[in-house]
Amino acid sequence: MAKWRMRLEARGEVSRFMLVAAPFAAVAFTLLVSSFFVAWAGAPIGRAYALILEGGFGSRFAWSETLTRATPLILTGLSAAVAFRARFYNIGAEGQLYVGALAAVAIGGLHGGTGFAAPPALLFPLMIAAAMLAGALLLLVPALLRMRLGVDEVVTTLLLNFIVLLFVSMMLEGPMKDPVAMGWPQSVALGDDLQLGKLIERTRVHTGLLWAVALAALLSAIFKYSTFGFAVRAVGANPRGAAFVGVPVQWTMIAVALISGALAGLAGAIEVAGRTGYVTLDMSPGYGFSGIVIAMLAALNPLSVVAAAVFVAGVLVGADSMSRGVAVPTYIAEVIVAISLLSMLVATAFGRYRLRWR
Repeated sequence: MAKWRMRLEARGEVSRFMLVAAPFAAVAFTLLVSSFFVAWAGAPIGRAYALILEGGFGSRFAWSETLTRATPLILTGLSAAVAFRARFYNIGAEGQLYVGALAAVAIGGLHGGTGFAAPPALLFPLMIAAAMLAGALLLLVPALLRMRLGVDEVVTTLLLNFIVLLFVSMMLEGPMKDPVAMGWPQSVALGDDLQLGKLIERTRVHTGLLWAVALAALLSAIFKYSTFGFAVRAVGANPRGAAFVGVPVQWTMIAVALISGALAGLAGAIEVAGRTGYVTLDMSPGYGFSGIVIAMLAALNPLSVVAAAVFVAGVLVGADSMSRGVAVPTYIAEVIVAISLLSMLVATAFGRYRLRWR
């Protein structure tokens, strides 16, 4: 008796319909599966979803909070998307964000808020450059360890997150501690002339959002039209084949690591200069890890990262409204985001492969 086996077979050509339909199918499946968790928590499903939508997108205030939270998510999502395109799996954007924030405050916030006694027009770009350099150098170490010693970058970048948080804690309790702060440790604050302006008055939305969107557009153009973008795609598709045709694989990987780390470091600087004004240990509620989810939801497309970040930010912000309205834990928002990631991966896989019984 013949035995039938199921196997995945690559489609000859991926249709545009499948590529467009995959995200909608993933969203529909996410809502369906998440509804079971909402019902399990004892809340009316329709009301819970309506509150999430209203809390994240239903008013001017809701949109302002969503866009404020989306700003660092766009940058960490871009950080992950750049690295993952070259199959360099940067799991350390959280740590790179924190060292970027710390470097920004070290330049712009120490010495009574005057930094290095330079005018704000010079001090601000130095502050941003220091943050990007700190994030880039932090990721350069795992990149060199992978290329020279074959050390898995997933392990090194993940472990560096914990090392960085311990270092930040030490700095906040020591040389960078605000002497006038009471209670929870925090760094010295940036001066008002070093903080980003408001994009929308009487809201927390700042001009860092424009920076993030502009970088997404720039990276999209680089990946699509430049030789460097072609090299990154080639290295991500087949490193040995790329080397065979003359692509400098190692230099491309180093450049990718530097860009990815710099974007995450910039996220820290933007968060400090645009929202908090100083560094605390709870400044980031997992923006670095959420950036990985956003990059995967966006299929590593820089422009799609913007839309994915707004979606994730809206769900997280709307979850607070849902929690107040129907007494459902806000952790369900994280469950929804996680399910959406898995759904998107499965939908994308079915867009590129078909099941065959043989």
